[in-house]
Amino acid sequence: MPDQKNFILAIALSILILFTFQYLFPTAPVEPPRQQTEQTAGTDPAVPTLETAPLPGEAIVTPQTTRTDALAAAPRIRIDTPRLHGSLSLVGGRIDDVTLADYRRTVDPDSPEIVLLSPRAAPRPYYADFGWAGENVSTPGPDTQWEADGDRLSVGNPVTLTWSNAAGLVFEREIAVDGDFMFTIAQRVANRGDTPATLAPYGRVQRFGTPDTLGFYILHEGAYGVFDGTLDEFSYDELQDEGTLARQSQGGWLGFTDKYWMVALVPDQAVPFTAQLAHRTAQGDDRYLTTLQTEAVALAPGDSFERTSHLFAGAKEVTVIEGYEENLGIEKFFLAVDWGWFSFLTRPIFHGLSFVNGIVGNFGVAILILTVFIKLLLFPLANKSYRSMAKMKALAPEMKKLKERHGDDRQQLNQEMMQLYKKEKVNPASGCLPIVVQIPVFFALYKVLFVTIEMRHAPFFGWIQDLSAPDPTSLFNLFGLIPFTPPELLLIGGWPLIMGITMFLQQKLNPPPPDPIQAKIFALFPFVFTVMLARFPAGLVIYWAWNNLLSISQQWVIMRSVQVKAGDAVAPAGGPHKSANGKAEEPEAATTATEDGSADDAEPGTPEPKPPPPRPSGNPAARRRKGRSRPSSRRRN
Repeated sequence: MPDQKNFILAIALSILILFTFQYLFPTAPVEPPRQQTEQTAGTDPAVPTLETAPLPGEAIVTPQTTRTDALAAAPRIRIDTPRLHGSLSLVGGRIDDVTLADYRRTVDPDSPEIVLLSPRAAPRPYYADFGWAGENVSTPGPDTQWEADGDRLSVGNPVTLTWSNAAGLVFEREIAVDGDFMFTIAQRVANRGDTPATLAPYGRVQRFGTPDTLGFYILHEGAYGVFDGTLDEFSYDELQDEGTLARQSQGGWLGFTDKYWMVALVPDQAVPFTAQLAHRTAQGDDRYLTTLQTEAVALAPGDSFERTSHLFAGAKEVTVIEGYEENLGIEKFFLAVDWGWFSFLTRPIFHGLSFVNGIVGNFGVAILILTVFIKLLLFPLANKSYRSMAKMKALAPEMKKLKERHGDDRQQLNQEMMQLYKKEKVNPASGCLPIVVQIPVFFALYKVLFVTIEMRHAPFFGWIQDLSAPDPTSLFNLFGLIPFTPPELLLIGGWPLIMGITMFLQQKLNPPPPDPIQAKIFALFPFVFTVMLARFPAGLVIYWAWNNLLSISQQWVIMRSVQVKAGDAVAPAGGPHKSANGKAEEPEAATTATEDGSADDAEPGTPEPKPPPPRPSGNPAARRRKGRSRPSSRRRN
């Protein structure tokens, strides 16, 4: 079967398998190991844990005001960095107001910044808070009024919050921020009283309301984290079903992820911690929590203690994430980006695109260059595949004769065809290997375009201003000339059309299937895939169209070369003869069998048998003239 049709069938079959597998075998919720539960149950009750000493909580507050009014309801410390804007609340010491300065809601540079964190009483609160858990100890709570030593948090300018209780415990929280998306929180407590105290530091991220998720099977949105070197993912539905999930680990992280954004807690990687993922309901509202708590410490009078952790709140930029993993030693932090099943290809493809983009300054051009590189890498396989296809095409007349000769005897036909393949040294399945290699590349590039923030709002040329979004134009309104917005099914833009045309042209290089029904089905493929891929990321459609153009050029050159060599080996020196009507004919064998199996007698002394009708076979002169223009037999070298 031709390479193009094999590739299309393989892609379609792969998509069907992925959807079917996702539907039939959904990811099962991961339950805490029994050993961990037993350890928690057997812990000394005098030491605060997530179970024995509940963290300071707060009732779910139904939004009563706008986000602007909610921000104005408490005194605040301004957050001002090149990449983050917002504030932190002195009531509760929460980091609850963060917007991303480099990212806008739309491709319009004047559109609002992406809002990541929001305060209580605003629509859908989303924030991080830190504190201490302890039994019979007064600790800072959600309504505690902290004192600050400054009014602005910026790079190199940390802020320290202070609060003391009546028993002589002094709590300090120093908050620093870097030039990207990482906060560093140093929690300190000093016992200046007369009574010992046992306290456990914690960090917590709370998200109110169930977020609107895309619902794509190739993308995780919800809670997730790395525990003991393993990535665990939990959807919002799973958290609702389970209520509370617990993990224990040393090294790792925990948080919430959207497609492009993440808020994650990162403990000291050398200290064991207990993680909790939970769902709560109050007043009909949902609240999702991720909490990290390290071991409790006993503070005698005069003692002090400090624990440092981190909070990531920002865009999941690959180089930034990997930089934190290397510099802070965060275990498998690169898994914050959902690289998918083909991560062994997805990450190298992304880094290749990023490298080329650093040179040419355009991710679209980087896709074109990377496609050429992949083509060169796969050239030996493609060369073998196209040469095999060319030989198959040359054998098409012989295969047609075998089919006519054996009719409905499929077994005999298959045996004869296998003998023909063996004789001509042709492997009909030789084109499968390059196809199998291309399928993971296709899905890996799709994953890169779909989930990496670097592709969001990345322009190409002309009307493509976002490689991660579908082509915004449509044939059905003449690409914007007609004031009409077609339905989504009819949003078939310029690049999908180019891709469909290249598929059609590539099909023309291949021999049609012998089965008429198959031929009609394959003829529809360019149209079907044009409609289907019209809603895919524009960068993927550009890749496919460009890949088709390269394949057409490569296939045409290789097949032409093979056909010329085959013609030199098969055709006589004078080339194919012409019939009486002037049309070229393939050379035929010297002897033609009749219906009864006997051979026609040729004129003695002439090298040519009886010519085909309508020329009379009884004319020796005609046969002699004909014989001088045709070979006496057909040979293959």
